Amino acid sequence: MRPAGILAGAFLLLALYCGIDPLNHSAISEFPDFAAYAVDMPKWSEVPLEKDAENLLQKSEIKFLNQIQGPESVAFDLQGRGPYSGVADGRILFWDGDSWTYFAHTSPNRSEICDPKPSPLSYLKNEHKCGRPLGLRFDKRTGDLYIADAYFGLMKVGPQGGQATSLATEVEGVPFRFTNDLDIDEEGNVYFTDSSTKYQRRNFLQLVFSAEDSGRVLKYNPSTKETTVLARNVQFPNGLSLSKDGSFFVYCEGSSGRLQKYWLKDEKAGTSEVMAILPGYPDNVRTNEKGEFWVAIHCRRSLYAYLCGLYPKVRYFLLKLPISARIQYLLSIGGRMHGVIVKYSPEGKLLQILEDKQGKAVKAVSEVEEKDGKLWIGSVLMPFIAVYRL
Repeated sequence: MRPAGILAGAFLLLALYCGIDPLNHSAISEFPDFAAYAVDMPKWSEVPLEKDAENLLQKSEIKFLNQIQGPESVAFDLQGRGPYSGVADGRILFWDGDSWTYFAHTSPNRSEICDPKPSPLSYLKNEHKCGRPLGLRFDKRTGDLYIADAYFGLMKVGPQGGQATSLATEVEGVPFRFTNDLDIDEEGNVYFTDSSTKYQRRNFLQLVFSAEDSGRVLKYNPSTKETTVLARNVQFPNGLSLSKDGSFFVYCEGSSGRLQKYWLKDEKAGTSEVMAILPGYPDNVRTNEKGEFWVAIHCRRSLYAYLCGLYPKVRYFLLKLPISARIQYLLSIGGRMHGVIVKYSPEGKLLQILEDKQGKAVKAVSEVEEKDGKLWIGSVLMPFIAVYRL
């Protein structure tokens, strides 16, 4: 047989294997209804090229190593105490100056399956039972802590802590599946994201691979106890933060790697626009005292991930190969985890970029909270908080 015939036969067998996946080795083998969607990508020429040549994030101090698992969000209370952080076992912990102590929890049915384990990913199997507090915000009027729990929805707990109370779990008859982040305005209205109505957080890799567009940006009115949809059909909405003057909020579009600005006041109220195209794929965003926005970038854009976003059929074929989800994930982020943080002006101008290209100190970033000249850096994947002195 000629080489061309052999090659054609091998390709046919590979295509047949991928189509059937008899040994369930692919990243999407457990998801029979999986579908890949095109991503509304910016032009490659529009992606920022700025880099941190000094790898400044490598100078970060690693604090609380192995004392805290997967601290996604970092918050300080009205007296400046903390940090507080939601961790992988479903609790919210508080640093009292000497040690991490229990403050609150979200699941109404905690049991021994939620006991501490050796790594953040060890909890994935039972997250839906133990809860996973993601976004945290203190209400500046009352001192209450509002929580976006990935599984139990929008919640609240008083200044004394304890069992959090459920505020909202669905909108328009569609349950939240992946409540992610939130912020609170001066009137007590809560703006928050539901990243998907199809995938839960424990299947976040499949959500990333799919880029499906069932995500929503929502508003909860504490007076009427009503939840309304502000933006729908969003591909993985993630972090959300109000502007300093409350005239708009920004939210992260995870799949396309953009900051979207949603206007709340004046003639633009109720409309949105792209505020910035990011150098990578974002997680949370937080506003500092100057009104600037710190964005946690999960990873920089790789050409591989960019092309997979544009061509869903190619992405689907690659995901059907006998390659695990972990390896597919590493391919999409360029081979290794590496932390990136960017700061933007309210107008969308890139002001600063900090990174650790080798992932020596800060391998992953979920959120950046600026306080007293320091950046407190949380990560849903890491067993510590990093602190970078500005």
